[in-house]
Amino acid sequence: MFRFGYDAVMSSVTSGPEAAARPLRRDAERNRALILDAAREVYAAQGLDAGFDEIARAAGVGVGTVYRRFPERGDLVQALFEQEIDAVVARVQEAAADPDPWRGLGGFLRWGAEAQAADRGLAQVLAAAGKGHERVAAGRDRLRPAVEALVRHAQAAGVLRDDVTEVDIGIALAMISQVGDASRGDLRDRYVTLVLDGLAVRREAPTPLPAAPASEDDLACVVAPARRHR
Repeated sequence: MFRFGYDAVMSSVTSGPEAAARPLRRDAERNRALILDAAREVYAAQGLDAGFDEIARAAGVGVGTVYRRFPERGDLVQALFEQEIDAVVARVQEAAADPDPWRGLGGFLRWGAEAQAADRGLAQVLAAAGKGHERVAAGRDRLRPAVEALVRHAQAAGVLRDDVTEVDIGIALAMISQVGDASRGDLRDRYVTLVLDGLAVRREAPTPLPAAPASEDDLACVVAPARRHR
């Protein structure tokens, strides 16, 4: 009799509402991970203009599931990019701490151009073109003084023009990252070299340019996206 009662109680515990909720929580967490993975790929390729329907298709879930997990675009942007912005800030701080200020600046320009070329969504977030919640905005707020410190470090060493600002560095990165597709790091390095020569206080001779000159097809890759966003 006791055993029967015990089994009945345990059955009600393991099959009641609380137990039924456990698979739901696991499914919800699984869907969240699928959505984040899909959004990372979609935003990297297309930028933040991509719709939730595209993300849902890539994740293999319904668009309603995306909205349940992330009611607003800003919720999804924050979940994706908060840590990425922190990583960019850390990279700038590392560059500013380089005992060779010119090497630190050049290294950051090359890294930043490649990071933004590989992830259009990140490029938009860094430029404040995409909406995010307060933690993403706070990350951008930390980024600007970090880049300013990098600039001041190079200027104090006498290797960077005194009239260059942290905004100039951000604009240069945004422009260079638009050159070629994600695979054309060689071509972007050519333009980083051109920009660095323009930023330098003095050069005895122009720095030899890496990579061959850009082709008309390369130019079209830059101009076409710009026209689409007008």
